[in-house]
Parts: sequence; structure tokens; C-alpha cells
Amino acid sequence: MIITDLANEITRRVEAVSDGVNETLFEPVIRIGVTGLARSGKTVFITSLVANLLDRGRMPLVPAIAEGRIIAAYLQPQPDVTVPRFDYETHRDALLGPSPHWPESTRAVSELRLSLKVQPAGLLAGLQRPRTVHVDIVDYPGEWLLDLSLLDKSYAEWSAQTLERLNNRTQGADYIALLADVDPLAKLDEPDAQKLARSFTAYLNAARDAGHSDCTPGRFLLPGDLEGSPVLTFAPMEAASNAGRRSLWHEMERRFEAYKSKVVKPFFRDHFARIDRQVVLVDALGAIHRGPKAVDELRQAMTEILSAFRPGGNAFLNRLLLGKRVERILFAATKADHLHHRQHGRLTAIMEALTRDAQDRAKFAGARTTSLSLASLRATVEETMEHDGRSLDCVRGRLLETGKQAAFYPGELPEDPLQLLAESKKGANAWLNDGYQFMNFAPAEITLKPGFGPPHIRLDRAAEFLIGDRL
Repeated sequence: MIITDLANEITRRVEAVSDGVNETLFEPVIRIGVTGLARSGKTVFITSLVANLLDRGRMPLVPAIAEGRIIAAYLQPQPDVTVPRFDYETHRDALLGPSPHWPESTRAVSELRLSLKVQPAGLLAGLQRPRTVHVDIVDYPGEWLLDLSLLDKSYAEWSAQTLERLNNRTQGADYIALLADVDPLAKLDEPDAQKLARSFTAYLNAARDAGHSDCTPGRFLLPGDLEGSPVLTFAPMEAASNAGRRSLWHEMERRFEAYKSKVVKPFFRDHFARIDRQVVLVDALGAIHRGPKAVDELRQAMTEILSAFRPGGNAFLNRLLLGKRVERILFAATKADHLHHRQHGRLTAIMEALTRDAQDRAKFAGARTTSLSLASLRATVEETMEHDGRSLDCVRGRLLETGKQAAFYPGELPEDPLQLLAESKKGANAWLNDGYQFMNFAPAEITLKPGFGPPHIRLDRAAEFLIGDRL
């Protein structure tokens, strides 16, 4: 195993040298990873970003666009022919068609290449020819990213931590009851192992639907072509000493280790370790709506996600000698259009507080980080209404459940984000005030002017942070 890992590392570094030379001497490539936990809006973010770079009328905060230096933008076949293409056209039609609806969520890795023809800036710009900058966008489930934390855990450690969570959640009751009738020292019986794995998978799905952010292993939720395989047929068990080689415990442990070596490590090697810049999308409003415990779980998940990155400067020599590192990380709170703009600053401050530990670690390693509140596709308009003698800043949109138009006041986010985090760290069951309510809005019907992409909030700021320095 050690020899194999060493060979893989040597191969990866040779590829890094080749890529680094090609990108530096010929056409630069920016490889952007986009991830986030369930319902964070990854597909909408990528679709709207690409649409707004193809038709750039709504991107004034990208200097290269404002100065008219992007001459053309076009989609090209991606260089990695083994990865599915991100289905941009289908997702765009879902959002902007005659019956707009949210597209299906991310279920596997996909990729898209957007190429920009850019006129250089500076005193000698008139003497230089336009150059091509390739932007490769890699979409992958955040649940898979959380799996990287498993690499440093043994089966016994993972089981103990997971069972502690299950014992404190109603969604885990069925699995705990099933586990009580199982002897981990008994000889492996495959139907029993499958029954445990199915019950554990049902718990993970229920926990994710309830808004929990720590649902791993991620491939249990999104198995793809691994569904039903032994590598996805394990579950946490109580610690068992002196377990024999043919015992249920030993086989569960063996499959857990196989999951790390056959599923998690290849994902890191083939996709994640090649990323230059990273977007982490967070449904912070959804967590706040679900209560203090959900916010604390989200904070811990963000810290674990950052621990999986290799943040730091990505200078050419470093890339040749050490391989690529993530040099810029954007943490974005999505669905900012569910709030009046007066509260966007508060949402950004909450995002910064939630990711403080993660950002400090990245900055220490030399990476640049920033936090934003944004809406990849604006689904609401703002209005002020009078209620009980006071003015309320509301948002109006088409409700997802009924399709009817409605105005909504979500409540006031705290000016001090530490107030929110303090309550969540205490393990409170509810907020001290009346709480915060958020509605689910459907995409609005849109008629786009020529040259204009879909309406958004701060998507141009996100684009400038991610690729502006290379334009």
C-alpha cells in the first residue's frame, strides 16, 4: 500500500509539472471547485455564473468586464474526458424557461470549461495580442468532501463518534434498536450486515432531510454505481475486543478501511487535489431557521471541510515542487434574496463568524479567503409594508409550495453574530427571541435583455475574487 501511494504521488507531481509548464507558457487555466452541503445551491451558482460570464451585462464589479477587455466567452469541451460534463444547458433552461423551476441537485462529480478571450491591461496592452484564459469549474457534492475527514480515523473512532450522534437524535432510534440485537463478535452473516447498512443509510437520509450537516459517509447518500457493493455495506458498531477475523466487527472494519482506500482517496487524488480555487456554498439561513443546534453543526462541518483543503500560495515553483494548493477560498451564504438588502451585511457577518476557525487556518497557510452573502439567481423583489404601526422590510416572491405570490418578513438577524453563535454553542433547543423564519421561493419568470445574464446579488463580486487577478 505504501509503495502504491508513493507511486501515485510521484505520478501526480509529474502531472503537476507538465500542467504548470503548459499553463504558464501557453494558456492559463483556473480550476475552480464548487461544493456545499445539501440545498446550498451549487447547481444554480454554477449555471448563473457561467450564464453571466457569457452575457456580461450584470457583472460590473469585474474590472476586466467593466473595462471591456473580455472580448469573447465560449464553452469548450473539457480536457478530462472521463468526467461527466456539467449539464449547463438543461439547468439554464430549467431556471430561465417558460415554467421556471429549481434544477436537480448535485449527485456526482461533473465539470465544465469556459474559455475567455481577454485583452491584457497596462501600458503595453496595445502591443499585446488577446490571450485565452480557461476556467474549469468542477462541481462535486459537499458530502463527499466531508468524507476526507475519515482518512484520519479508525473504524473504532468513527463508530464511537457516530453512535454518540445517533443516540441523541430521533432519526437514529431505529438503527440503535436494530444494533442492540446484533452481536459484533458473532460470525459474519451477510444478510445481517446488509440490514445494518440499509438501516444506517436510512438514518443518514433522514438526518440530512432534517438539516443535520454531519452525515457521513457521503457515498451512502449518493452511491452512484457503488450502490449495493460491499464497500458501502458497513455501519457503526459498539467497540468489540478480541474480535475474530471472521466476525461481523472485523468485516465491518475491513470494509470501512476499503471505503477510505478505494473511494475517498481516489476522489482526493483525481479531483480534489487538482483544484486551485474553491467555493464553499452554505445555506446559513436554513440552519438559522432550524435552530441553535443546526447552526453549531454547520460551524463544525465548515471547520472539517476546511481541514480537507491544502490551502496556501500557488506560485509556479511551489506547484512544480509540491503540487497544487488551494490558493483562494470563497465562503458564500446563499439565498440572500430571501432577506431585504438591509440585512445582507448581518448575514455576511454571520457567515464570517461561522467559518472563523476555517478561515484562520487557511490564512495561516497563505491562502486568501473571503465571505459573502449572495443570491446566484434572484427570485424575489423587495418592498416595505406597514404592520401594527411599524414599517417592515419584506421580500416578495412566488412560493415554492403553492406557486402563489406572497410578501414575507423573516425577522431580524442579530447585529452581533457572536450572539447567535453563543446560543448555538450552549446547545440551546431554541433561540432566545422569537426565532427567524424563512420561506422557500421558486424562480421568478424572467425576460432577459440581449447581453444580460440572469439577475443575481453579488455574483460579480464572487467572480472577481475567484478569477479577477488572472484577467
